[in-house]
This record gives sequence, structure tokens and C-alpha cells, in this order.
Amino acid sequence: MMSNDLPPWSAVYQQTQRWLKAGCFGAMAHDLRAILRMALDRNAEPSAAILDSRTLQSTPDSGSRAGFDGHKKRKGSKVHLAVDTLGHLLALRVTPANEQDRAQVGDLVKAVQLAAEQKVQVAFVDQGYTGSEPAEAAAGAGIQLKVVKHHQAKRGFILLPRRWVVERSFAWATRFRRLARDYERLATTLAGYHWLAFAMLMLETLFAQS
Repeated sequence: MMSNDLPPWSAVYQQTQRWLKAGCFGAMAHDLRAILRMALDRNAEPSAAILDSRTLQSTPDSGSRAGFDGHKKRKGSKVHLAVDTLGHLLALRVTPANEQDRAQVGDLVKAVQLAAEQKVQVAFVDQGYTGSEPAEAAAGAGIQLKVVKHHQAKRGFILLPRRWVVERSFAWATRFRRLARDYERLATTLAGYHWLAFAMLMLETLFAQS
């Protein structure tokens, strides 16, 4: 369903896969994040991050690697995201939806520190990351996990400190129809399209500020 003025789909797909494997979209996102932070008189690399995940409904293309999320009652893939305090993407992982959030902390924080040049000191998370194992995994990368809990007397919508930032980032991603569900045969393609989407979002912000 590509436009007629584009090359054959096979050529476009192969070139896109080469860009994904080379990390081109991720490199763009990292550079744009640093530029936007410096434009706001912040350090190029953040000292804090926010972690969370969302479950994407599977499709026939992605069903072979899908898992069932018992909490969301949905079969699909889970995207584990780490963003800075402005909501810009730092790192992500794609797993089957049945994978626990806390089990991904170790790999996620290592990717965060690699992207942020070991500058991140604290990561804000929800109650799904409670426990000694995720705290120890984060500490191994030099990051302290801080759990932001719901108010005990919760009634209606409550804006939780720090947590709302990553929720907004997920909302930004849903503006891209390709990321509304998991349409990809490969998890690496789904991850790469997230990098591309956030690079496009940051470019839009950069042009709006100039």
C-alpha cells in the first residue's frame, strides 16, 4: 500500500532494515534530545529518567512472538520505555506481553546509562517495579529506583509526580498509526520505529522553537 512515486516495497523494506540495524534512527534521536535539552539551558545528558511499559495488541504478523498480559487482559507485545524528564526517549526494549516489568530493569538501565554517558542517577517508576531485585539491578548500573505510588484514597484521575511524563510519551507514540498495534514480524523493527517516531517528534519541537 505504498505510494506509486516510491521505489518497490522490497527495496524500501531492505533499506529500512539496513538503517534499523545500523542504529541510524536511534543516533538521530539521541542527538536531537541533547540539542533540545541544551536549548532549554539543561545539561545535554539527563541525571534522571522515568521507566514504564505499555502493551500493544498483537496482529497476525506479530502473533508468533506475542504473550498474554494478565493485567491488561491483552495478547501482544510490551514496550518498555525509559525517557528523560522532558519525555524524550532514552532507551527501550520490546518483549512478549507476559514478561514482567521488573525483569527488564537491568537491561533497560544499562541502555540508559550507555545513552546518557553514565550521568543518570535516579529513575522514577510505578509500583510494578517494587522489590529488591529491580532495585539491585538498577543499583548495579549506578541508578536509584524511586517508586511513585498512587494515593491511598484514589478517586478519579490523579496526576502522579514524574510518572505523567512517560505516560505523555506513550501518548505521543500513539499518534503514529504504525505504533498503535504491533504490526511487525520482528521485535527489532517495532523498536526501531519507536526511535524514528521520537526523532520525528523532536524535530517538530525543534522547528517550532526556531
